[in-house]
Amino acid sequence: MRHIPHNGTPRFVRRSHGTPRASALKLSILMPAFNEAATLAEAVDAVLSTAYPCDIELVIVDDGSTDATPDILGEIADPRVIAYRHPRNMGKGAALQTAAAIARGTHMVPFDADLEYSPADLPSMLEPVLEGRCEVVYGTRLFGVNTRYQSYRHGVGNRALTLAANVMFDAYLSDLHTCLKLMPLDLFRSFDLRENGFGLDTEITARILKAGVRPFEVPVSYHSRSYDEGKKITSGHGVECLHVLARVRFGSVRGRARRALRGRGHETHSTRPENVVEVLDNQPPREFANPYKSRNGAAA
Repeated sequence: MRHIPHNGTPRFVRRSHGTPRASALKLSILMPAFNEAATLAEAVDAVLSTAYPCDIELVIVDDGSTDATPDILGEIADPRVIAYRHPRNMGKGAALQTAAAIARGTHMVPFDADLEYSPADLPSMLEPVLEGRCEVVYGTRLFGVNTRYQSYRHGVGNRALTLAANVMFDAYLSDLHTCLKLMPLDLFRSFDLRENGFGLDTEITARILKAGVRPFEVPVSYHSRSYDEGKKITSGHGVECLHVLARVRFGSVRGRARRALRGRGHETHSTRPENVVEVLDNQPPREFANPYKSRNGAAA
């Protein structure tokens, strides 16, 4: 349900009890970046210029880049942006966990800095949450529809791994490895995540499915990069994905995820700082801050 106020800007309102109104929901867009100088500025501009039905923040973690990525982040003066830099390359998964630890929103969604996805799809992903239909939304890439895959092997490989996940967890997902996984921040923090590399993407979905959560899927666009353009996924990551799926499926299950979805997120926060401390070589969470300076010299 939505209504149009006098200023013409659509606002979403609550349909069911317990679902946050647009004014209460804040989306944290988490952007890991490693040597993404070629696309980072454009990606940030695209995210910040998109019209959202709620408040947003953009949390960027520079994962030890050696190109001009730090310089680009140093030029950002938008108050909605929080930036953090890993002292060395620690993996995309580690960067995403750092971003989630810094985030201050009610919900989160990963977003790559390589322009393969469009932030214009994020408002449509928020709509079912604001309407009270679900809490977890996946932006699904429809094979051959509004998408561009550089490699047949990548497209078919994703479908094969998605099938493996569906069989293991008795689910019916369409796209296991979509980047766009929107969920409550407390739910993400409730997971006992162990992967610091690309395997974290698989582990997130595996733990969601293991907890009995079935994401609502919304179609999104996708423009795949080639290896020459900076694509980093290889066939070895597919083998890693199968290992992660099996480890989570046949491992022990905990109830923190279900409690987080029932609004008991305060019980989950105690586990997340310890995991983040591990990732960041024992830097205490209170030191999370934006080390980049805005144009006027103040901390962004």
